[in-house]
Amino acid sequence: MTEIITADRRMKDLIQLARTVAQSKATILIQGESGTGKELMASLIHESSSRASKPFVAINCAAIPENLLESELFGYERGAFTGAVNSKAGKFEFANGGTLLLDEISEMDIRLQAKLLRVIQEGEVDRLGGRKPISVDVRIIATTNRNLADCVREGSFREDLFYRLNVVNLTIPSLRERTGDVTLLARNFVEGFARKNQRRIAGVSPAALAVLESHSWNGNIRELENVIEGAVLTASDGGLIEPTDIRIEYRRPLGTNGIGAEAGLGAQIDLSGWVPGRTLDQIEKNVILDALKHHEGNRTHTARALGISIRTLRNKLADYRRDGLDV
Repeated sequence: MTEIITADRRMKDLIQLARTVAQSKATILIQGESGTGKELMASLIHESSSRASKPFVAINCAAIPENLLESELFGYERGAFTGAVNSKAGKFEFANGGTLLLDEISEMDIRLQAKLLRVIQEGEVDRLGGRKPISVDVRIIATTNRNLADCVREGSFREDLFYRLNVVNLTIPSLRERTGDVTLLARNFVEGFARKNQRRIAGVSPAALAVLESHSWNGNIRELENVIEGAVLTASDGGLIEPTDIRIEYRRPLGTNGIGAEAGLGAQIDLSGWVPGRTLDQIEKNVILDALKHHEGNRTHTARALGISIRTLRNKLADYRRDGLDV
């Protein structure tokens, strides 16, 4: 059973609201910064609903290329396109009777948004190359780290789909807004990682907790989890985690060709600047590829860390592929 660990009153109220709306059939939009636990909240909602015994299917709309996302969501029939040697059900069919989580919904192509809207309205899916619609009963939960209302105003997200998804809105606060949760989560992560790595860790010293509490945690719970895992591995066996065990690499501005955001926790990026024979475009390419590697190929997290849109990142990677790079 999914458990969300918190001491914060605002989070507790949000969890109670999530459990309440879980009993309905309404679509739910979960908003919040990256790393705040949006997918965990979606799992909690599914498990608290009458659909708990049915499938919970998740798909990251930003992690799948636009030309593949449609077939992943809606499925296809044999011969629908080159390579479609067999028919395949999409995520909607796999989630029939249960819940479909559309992660990073703001990154979905606007053409697919229209098809998604129809599925929500009609309760039917059209496979690519299909001759007749397939009825589905799916509860949709969408998550985003962006403000969808802003996306609507920018023209990158359909207004009618926004209203369909935004029947219930749950906005998860950042970790820096959650009073008491840094210490509570840190201690929980220490126990878990110590057990996983067979290490004897007595706890976290007051001085180390003070270091953790003073950090801004731009990467939220995911960042805290990574820092604690490293601390568990380097702390003295049988002792407490001390400030020297906490390795927080503060984010640094890149400042190359308009990419002026942050490299991300622990990113090993060459920021030495220009050297003879090295152009600005080459420096930018190295920064992007290093960031992509650091974020294990996750384009959403890479784009966010670099301060660029996912579309800009995709265009850059497409250029690199045309140059012969496998990215």
